[in-house]
Amino acid sequence: MARSSTRPTSRDVAQAAGVSQAAVSLVLGDKWRGRVSETTAERVRDAARELGYRPNLAARNLRLGHTRTVLLVVPALTTEFFASVYTGAARVAADHGFGVVLYPSPEGIGPAPDPFASAQAALDGVIASSMAADALTAIRGDQLPLVMLDSDPEGSLGAATVNLDITDGIRQVTQHLLDLGHRRILHLAADVPSWTFEVRARELATRMSAVRGTQVRTARAPISIEGALAATEAALTTPGPRPSAVVCDDDKLAAGAYKALRRLGLRIPDDVSVTGVDDLGLATAIDPELTTVRLDAERFGEHGMQALLAVLEGREPEGGDIPVELVVRGSTAPPRTT
Repeated sequence: MARSSTRPTSRDVAQAAGVSQAAVSLVLGDKWRGRVSETTAERVRDAARELGYRPNLAARNLRLGHTRTVLLVVPALTTEFFASVYTGAARVAADHGFGVVLYPSPEGIGPAPDPFASAQAALDGVIASSMAADALTAIRGDQLPLVMLDSDPEGSLGAATVNLDITDGIRQVTQHLLDLGHRRILHLAADVPSWTFEVRARELATRMSAVRGTQVRTARAPISIEGALAATEAALTTPGPRPSAVVCDDDKLAAGAYKALRRLGLRIPDDVSVTGVDDLGLATAIDPELTTVRLDAERFGEHGMQALLAVLEGREPEGGDIPVELVVRGSTAPPRTT
């Protein structure tokens, strides 16, 4: 049986096997039992194998309403953190025959236009960061199987939530600073309405208030070096005792705090200690290297995809928050005695 120079079709298989195209579809879709004979089914499989025929899975999936495609909704990609989340999610997805489409929701200008004519028709599910939750309405992503990242498990939109143990991360930061002897802290908080940042503020306040003689002041800033610089400079030039440490919600905020402190003639960590969260590449690019909470972004993405696969298969996703680790570097030291 000679092979055609063009890609074989189901019609070619049907002609070679002496059956209808409907029979070919039944056999290759594994729905032939009770409809065609076993001899006919074997003849169809032999013809398909000889011709090198492969079903068009993309077209078949569209007919069935499944594309094996997942949308990952994240904030605008201003740091490598969410790029690593994507890497982890895509790796698990590929192992299960899924693709991941990245949908970065721009900061400050609202959700981007719907990347699909109909998200529900084009997707099997969505993984979304709570920092980009507003984008879900625009793409009707909350009407699809949904897993939320860094989201309140008690009030999540999703069928499952996957979280980093950010509470423990802030506990580790606070205990580290208290053990060094710090009692006056400036919290440089991300000016972003998100559960993960609410957790950071609440845990810091709780841990500090448990120790007598402590004080926490809060300055809010957008997650940008320029915004952090301005907010830190304003906070440190107001009347009152100067904080001996700045606890930043994000490494990028910490980089801005570094610039503000140096502009004010203050040394890190001799005059003021600084901590961050994320352990981005810049944490070891700045001098001194930054004490920060390492968040495993790739593992975060992996767990998000694994949870969505469980939801799609009707299984209970694996529970438990992903552990985080405080990495102590040169930006923290005991406060100066006055």
